[in-house]
Amino acid sequence: MSVKELVTPAQVARAIGVSESSVKRWCDSGRIAAIRTAGKHRRMPIHSVLKFLRESGHQLVDPETLGLPATSGQGQFVIDRARDMLREALLAGDESVAQQVVVDLYLAQIPVYRICDEVVTNVFADIGEMWACEEAAVYQERRGCEIALRVLLELRSLVTTSHPDGPVAIGGTIAGDNYTLPTAIVELVLREARWRATSLGCSLPFETLERAVSDTQPALFWLSVSHIEDEARFVEEFRRFRVEAESHGTDVVLGGRALDARLLDAVGRPTYFETFADLSAHARAKAEKASTGSDHAGESNQA
Repeated sequence: MSVKELVTPAQVARAIGVSESSVKRWCDSGRIAAIRTAGKHRRMPIHSVLKFLRESGHQLVDPETLGLPATSGQGQFVIDRARDMLREALLAGDESVAQQVVVDLYLAQIPVYRICDEVVTNVFADIGEMWACEEAAVYQERRGCEIALRVLLELRSLVTTSHPDGPVAIGGTIAGDNYTLPTAIVELVLREARWRATSLGCSLPFETLERAVSDTQPALFWLSVSHIEDEARFVEEFRRFRVEAESHGTDVVLGGRALDARLLDAVGRPTYFETFADLSAHARAKAEKASTGSDHAGESNQA
């Protein structure tokens, strides 16, 4: 089931059990962001509706009207319970339940970085251990990754920034690193932190990453490193890439399980984050500084 992108006042009214006139009044007062069609009809982006629900405390009574799982918004999950449910759903290939868990957490006002750190990341650590102990098959782990990516894509459509002029961030993984989930999560966490973040994808050579930085001039570049084929080559190419990126005023940050203290020392100790919570805090502080210190943007770009 796919979350709808635009919904009508009648759909929202059915979904939360109120009158259509109430929904229209909330639109007109600005409590729910809305647009007008050519025929002057109100249409609401789903992310603005869910933002309203998170802030107002209204409950979903008919979530399927909005293209959400039937039980979304009704469960009061704690993190541990959500982790157990998501792990079992991914192992069983049950995408609807996986989506339900994540949407419930979002509606319960759990920050995206906590959903990713304490639920999604931990679930895949659990599944990895189960695979190592032959309690789960390789296909279950791979299928779970595909389901998680689709669920995060749905969440991406809900997490939008109210700062369309926010700083730009791009990132991805290096050649030979085909782990798609971490870089997708980074994009999501940065978007929640009011960045215009775009993942470039996986297995990208440093030459094209340098071109991307030159073309887009981002304020931040992230590199998710889950697998390194040749450590010596990685160290050499990353050091060169970092110098080039910083010459454009780009803040380069790293994360990923393939990195340890030895490698971080070898590449010159760049900014490194072990958790998405730490990344989010850094990104929020940097975005706030950018929004209040725009007069100095030129100086930072020339640094």
